[in-house]
Amino acid sequence: MPLRSYRDLVVWQRSMELAQEVYRLDRALPAAERSGLSDQLRRAACSIPSSIAEGYGREYRTEYVKHLSAAQGSLAELETLLMLAVRVEYFRPVDLLEAVRLSDETARMLTVMLRKLGSRRPAGAARKKEPSTDQVRGTSLVSGPSSKA
Repeated sequence: MPLRSYRDLVVWQRSMELAQEVYRLDRALPAAERSGLSDQLRRAACSIPSSIAEGYGREYRTEYVKHLSAAQGSLAELETLLMLAVRVEYFRPVDLLEAVRLSDETARMLTVMLRKLGSRRPAGAARKKEPSTDQVRGTSLVSGPSSKA
C-alpha cells in the first residue's frame, strides 16, 4: 500500500504515541516545574513527530533527511530530560517503561530510515565509538542514576 501522507508512516504514528505518553507523564510533575522541565519535555516530544511530518512534506530528499535527523536529535533530548527527571526523583524508572519502549522503537525506525535514504556524516564528523543506545537506556533510564563517575 503506497504512502499517501506522513500520517501513514509508522515512525510518525509511534512518535505521536510517545508525545502522548510524555504529556501523560508531565501531569505528574510538580507545579514548580511547569515552566521548566515540563515545558522542555513537551517541546521535545512534540518536535519529533513534527519534524518527521515536515520532512515528509519537503520536496527534496536532502531536506527529508535533515528533518529526520532533527527528529533524532529531539528524541535524544527527550531521553535526556526523562533521565534527568528520574535522577531528581520526579519519576521512578518503572513510570517510564512505556515511554522508553516507544522511544526505542522510534529511534530504531529513524535510524533505518536515515540509512535507507543514504544519509552520511561529513568525513570529518565521524562519531567516536559509544555504548549502544540499548546499553545506555538499559542502565541509565530504566535503572535510575548510575553510581559510576
